Amino acid sequence: MQLLLEPDHETVLPTPPPPPDDSSASDSSATPDAISTPDVRGKDQPTTKGSPVDDSAPDNSSLKKQTPSASKREYVCRYGSMRNLGVMTAKQSFRYGDEVVIHSERGTEIATVLCEATPAAIEGIHEPTEGRILRRLDSTDRGDWSQMSEMTRRDLDACQPHVEKLRLPMQLIDVERLLGGERVIVYFVAEGRVDFRALVKLLGREFQTRIEMRQIGIRDEAKLLADYGDCGQEVCCSRFLSKMPPVSMKMAKLQRASLDPSKISGRCGRLKCCLRYEFDTYESLASELPPVGSKILTREGTCRVAAQDILAAQLIVTTEDKRRIMIPSGDVIEILKVGEGSPSRGKKRKK
Repeated sequence: MQLLLEPDHETVLPTPPPPPDDSSASDSSATPDAISTPDVRGKDQPTTKGSPVDDSAPDNSSLKKQTPSASKREYVCRYGSMRNLGVMTAKQSFRYGDEVVIHSERGTEIATVLCEATPAAIEGIHEPTEGRILRRLDSTDRGDWSQMSEMTRRDLDACQPHVEKLRLPMQLIDVERLLGGERVIVYFVAEGRVDFRALVKLLGREFQTRIEMRQIGIRDEAKLLADYGDCGQEVCCSRFLSKMPPVSMKMAKLQRASLDPSKISGRCGRLKCCLRYEFDTYESLASELPPVGSKILTREGTCRVAAQDILAAQLIVTTEDKRRIMIPSGDVIEILKVGEGSPSRGKKRKK
């Protein structure tokens, strides 16, 4: 027999949960390993899978990426026929005078190590180039470079017929080859601009490599070809100068140099670069002396400056009784009347 019992109260079924939102599902799937539930009261903390991570510990991974390799070094090297200066990176240490093989912006070539690339050394270089040192110069490199040097002697003779054929207004000075053979550089002088595009095509077929035409000045010509100066030393432009400083006749006059062109001209036919080396010192010392023609008050009385000895800091003056004597600059008490191009009138000299 089947009994039917009616319930005394109404049975309420639980409401099924709503379907998950697509946006929340995508967010949770994007970061399955970490779920962060921030709470203003600080009860909940982010949880991650695996071992807990201490946030207070410093992250050294970024420091390792930013810290340069301890074995990386930089050196100032001189290379090329024009004595270019560049900062080269290296993986080993080198000393002054070491001959190395470098890779510059021009290609593979031979260079000489001058010093470490300190900030003071780099500051003294005008527009240094960059590159890297590949290795020390070995016997194989020396043999290859010897063959390159012999080829450059013939290259100049090979270029001249093409210049004459095209009737170009230029004078070939030198030809430079790189150790790696990436290019051939032709140096020439000309009064103005020269259209050498046809010449480059002919030389490209002649040498079967890239051709670079470089127009230079008179001073650069001496830098390539000159050997020794009047002083008996190797010419400065070939030995250490990387930029030709301007030199004027004013520098020669201030230093009391001979104005004979044959004595103050260098191998390039221009004023010697060494006239500029001490010009700043002469100019600084001369600014401390009253100029020629100034009326000064000294221990000998009122005098007029007739001449200066800049290095000795002495003056040749004419006294009121027409005597010419030499006095040290410290004996000048006051400048009564200054000459042209001097400080203000009445300036007292410091004893």
